[in-house]
Amino acid sequence: MMQNSNPSRTINTGLIGYGFGGRTFHAPVIDRVEGLALRKVVQRHGYSALERYADVEIVRSVEELLADEELELVVVATPSTNHYEVVKACLEAGKHVVVEKPFTATSAEADALIELSEERGLLLSVFHNRRWDGDFLTLRGLLQQGTLGDIVDVEMHWHYFDPVPSHRGWREDDAPGTGIFYDLGSHFIDQALCLFGLPDEVEGDVRVRRPGGTAVDYYDVRLHYGTGLKVRVSSSKTVREPGPRYIVHGTRGSFVKHGLDPQEPALIKGLQPGDAGYGVEAEALWGRLSCVKDGLQFSGHVATLPGDYPAYYRNVHAALTAGAELAVTAREARDVVRVIEAAMRSSAGGGGRVPLAPAGAKLGAGEEVSSQK
Repeated sequence: MMQNSNPSRTINTGLIGYGFGGRTFHAPVIDRVEGLALRKVVQRHGYSALERYADVEIVRSVEELLADEELELVVVATPSTNHYEVVKACLEAGKHVVVEKPFTATSAEADALIELSEERGLLLSVFHNRRWDGDFLTLRGLLQQGTLGDIVDVEMHWHYFDPVPSHRGWREDDAPGTGIFYDLGSHFIDQALCLFGLPDEVEGDVRVRRPGGTAVDYYDVRLHYGTGLKVRVSSSKTVREPGPRYIVHGTRGSFVKHGLDPQEPALIKGLQPGDAGYGVEAEALWGRLSCVKDGLQFSGHVATLPGDYPAYYRNVHAALTAGAELAVTAREARDVVRVIEAAMRSSAGGGGRVPLAPAGAKLGAGEEVSSQK
């Protein structure tokens, strides 16, 4: 993967896709990470990358971008419905790849890409940027310090109000890899696996609830662990008044957190990492901690750590230039898809618990998993 250790080396980078994800999460973050240089963008329509990045070259096809031998890293920010095909083409062209989440529509596709990247000696990572949300960083710190004791129940919720299907854009299509479960659920599942590892069993309720809808717009999924821990992840597009984002209970106390990380709205407004106030959450949204330790009781708010999406790309640069261990591996992202598939199997079977299939396992007859229900 790494050719010569040179942490100051600049990695010429190409971006495939300048839709919402490409222009909001990838281009502005790459632009602020030392050692990464955004050189080319595949853009066919919509906003022009030249409006913000005057030195970028616009090309109209993936093939044209991949023909540039000076590009080492390619970021794939296309719809998840074609991640497999585009990432495969990038790897076959000898490029290191970062791909937007969800990794692929199926774990079989993910396994094939992992095998190809390893055969070619190329970096392959998935942009699970929500590991660097400030609220998640704060929760992770509390758990690492043992503040809450042994964790027994966790809830992660991401609700909003969009009761009428728009049918605008690929996310509302009935196609593999679309819908709110793949889109938002993949973030929560990744966070759960980071904190607690793979579950033993999964149960899911995944469905289309809005009249006229075709893509999944609701999921309520539970991950069960042999220790007795239960992690619930859920999202719905028909919640006008969302409750807490995180509810975490342990043997020493509880942590409850409302609100969404401020980095996305900041990026949408045109702010970039490093600008004043970027990633800093308002005090009114700090999480509430109630705990007991060594006979002392505490109840109060915990300042949310600043969010840091650039940390993801700093790690990618360090992996390519200095041999650093990848923060988000393709195998970890593949495991997220495995959990999604297990939840789909559970939902299709009436919602009971199903074991998590081993990595690389092929489904038997009657176990095919559709991306929708």
